[in-house]
Amino acid sequence: MNTKRKYFGTDGIRGRVGEPPITPEFVMKLGWAAGRVLAQNGAGPVLIGKDTRISGYMFESALEAGLSAAGVDIRLLGPMPTPGIAFLTRNTRAQAGIVISASHNPYQDNGIKFFSGDGTKLPDEIEQAIEDELDHPLEIANSSKLGKVRRITDAPRRYIEFCKSKFNPVINLGGLRLVVDCAHGATYHIAPYVFEELGAAVTSIGTSPDGFNINAESGATNPQKLQEMVIKKGADAGIALDGDGDRIIMVDHKGEVVDGDELLFIIARSKCTSLNGAIVGTVMSNLGLEQAINRLKLDFLRAQVGDRYIMDMLQQERLTLGGETSGHIINLDMTTTGDGIISGLQVLETMVLMNKTLQELKSGMHKYPQKLINVSTGSQVDISRLSAVDKAVKAAQTELGDDGRVLLRPSGTEPLIRVMVEGVDESQVEKLAVYLAREVETAIQRSA
Repeated sequence: MNTKRKYFGTDGIRGRVGEPPITPEFVMKLGWAAGRVLAQNGAGPVLIGKDTRISGYMFESALEAGLSAAGVDIRLLGPMPTPGIAFLTRNTRAQAGIVISASHNPYQDNGIKFFSGDGTKLPDEIEQAIEDELDHPLEIANSSKLGKVRRITDAPRRYIEFCKSKFNPVINLGGLRLVVDCAHGATYHIAPYVFEELGAAVTSIGTSPDGFNINAESGATNPQKLQEMVIKKGADAGIALDGDGDRIIMVDHKGEVVDGDELLFIIARSKCTSLNGAIVGTVMSNLGLEQAINRLKLDFLRAQVGDRYIMDMLQQERLTLGGETSGHIINLDMTTTGDGIISGLQVLETMVLMNKTLQELKSGMHKYPQKLINVSTGSQVDISRLSAVDKAVKAAQTELGDDGRVLLRPSGTEPLIRVMVEGVDESQVEKLAVYLAREVETAIQRSA
């Protein structure tokens, strides 16, 4: 991706509400700039969807004003999961879709990301053109050419039917008891119905959004309540989605978390003969996943962290399946972007077809102990230039030997350095992660 980007990161534009660039003024100008660029490349409306955070109302109106000023028609979807917006962009033949969401972040954050007309991320050159257009003064189209606005009222039902269409039509989920946690986010009025209409007995939590509770102590990043509810209800499995519905974490019948690496393994094993010889993970994927995939006679490729990079590698290598430990899983044979509901359906389908519990399915993969510590930087820091950190990393890697890994990388969405250590001995992994995090923190303070 172009490193000269001022606004666009690996997942659109994201930040704290009220702090540049996540302000109404900027978002309106962004809508106008996007409208100007998109109008040069095609015709048709632009869809706008959002998650459930309170600031979504404000930014929806701002985008609507900017796009209309550029002469582009708008279709409003209301609260919709990110993958649902991607589907509807393609399904309605729109020229683009815009998502107002900060995904798994708390309500104080928000962001804007775009889909092209085919339901994939905008090409780099289009994002760059939008940034370039932002430097120009806002010019309003002639009154006779201003964009018109219409609301698509059946968007949730269209997406529910799309998700159901991806499930094996000769089986159903009858007999399965599920707990579904929607993180008070964009799937609250969709996910429970998908699983219920396929036959499961569903208990729903995290389905009462108030604008402020999105991702709060719930969802894919906080599955503790789901674990408790699965045990309490005697459920066969739990499903936790994040605020915008593109991530999934599951819980087995014993209340144990099944993360994205394990889910990716289960899906890969169920369709290994149709995967073109490989799947894609990231540099953060557990070494146990790589070994398990290799035992399936498949190659395991590692991309940089971020669904954009996974998608790039999938397309370059002509593959169909990839994902992250966080539960962001891409199934290109079924849809165009990461989709938590569809990924969950594939796992449940495997449970039914193989007549195995989720715990039994995940047992084919042995996870190596892994410790991740986030070190706050306060600003952009190039850790490759910090010799003390380099020395500490080499020492830790030597101690781990061939059966372990050390990885330091900057977050793509927050001012953090992520310190990851992986190895055979859990206590050693923990000790080295803490040691490296302290070394990074000290080096950053000295370089400030």
